[in-house]
Amino acid sequence: MVEIIIAEMMDGIGVERLASAGAVHYDPKLWQRPQELADRLKNAAALVVRNQTQVTEDLLARAPQLKVIGRLGVGLDNIQVAAAKRRGISVVTAQGANAVAVAEYVFACLLRFTRDLDAVNQSVRRGEWNRTLGGSELFGKTLGLIGLGDIGQRIALRARCFGMVVIAYDPWQLATRLASAELGVRLLPVEDVYQSSDFISVHVPLTEATRNLIDATAIARMKAGAYLINTARGGVVDEGALLHAIHQGRLGGAALDVRLQEPSGEDDPLAAEPKILRTPHIAGLTAEAGVRTAEMVADDVVRVLAGESPLASV
Repeated sequence: MVEIIIAEMMDGIGVERLASAGAVHYDPKLWQRPQELADRLKNAAALVVRNQTQVTEDLLARAPQLKVIGRLGVGLDNIQVAAAKRRGISVVTAQGANAVAVAEYVFACLLRFTRDLDAVNQSVRRGEWNRTLGGSELFGKTLGLIGLGDIGQRIALRARCFGMVVIAYDPWQLATRLASAELGVRLLPVEDVYQSSDFISVHVPLTEATRNLIDATAIARMKAGAYLINTARGGVVDEGALLHAIHQGRLGGAALDVRLQEPSGEDDPLAAEPKILRTPHIAGLTAEAGVRTAEMVADDVVRVLAGESPLASV
């Protein structure tokens, strides 16, 4: 019977489906013990990971029977895909499975920026009755999307329902495609998106081209008082430049679900800044998204092990 290693958290429905295809070793903290992971991969036909396991060429060389890597998500910066392909190993992902979750997270951030009901609630709990805390509206504001893929398009659809103006920068999109032609998203140069947006939400993979894409120069081009939301990857935003801009009053605030260092640790330089909302990489981790992701990846892993073609490979 083939061996299947699951090195990070996976919904139970996915574990069950994988168990139908082989002997499963499920340890959501195995990624923290690289030597044990390498030892277990000696006889494994499948490896399932999230974003913490570093699937390097060296690790792959120690897994001679590996046929497929299942990525519980879509980001691939922790997997050396080219090395996997050279060894004939399929890499399957959960394309679109958590896109709704991320889109709704972005809107939770937008509403917090404009109608901070938690702060208002705390004020009332202190016995205050401050009716100047009404906040502002999303209606008529401009949302700029850096990246207009699956997640960006879902955000655009929801933003239009709120009466927002949606603009985007994405060099891979055409004006004739759905998001632009039918969702009413204007594709603009990135500098124009920075300058015109009240809110900017980042949705790009982490590559050498996007590392520190949002740096001091980019932030300096943003509209004064704008808000930044990053649910992509921590390395896309220069955290030092962001903190400086907020201290200087250049930006109104930010929401960071992803960080350059995860976990961010007790000495996080952003911890003392109240205008920065920090969450622990949970934008795509709703209960529903967890089930969809696990089912999608498990089914594709099973397909590969059965000699069939996966539905969502890279």
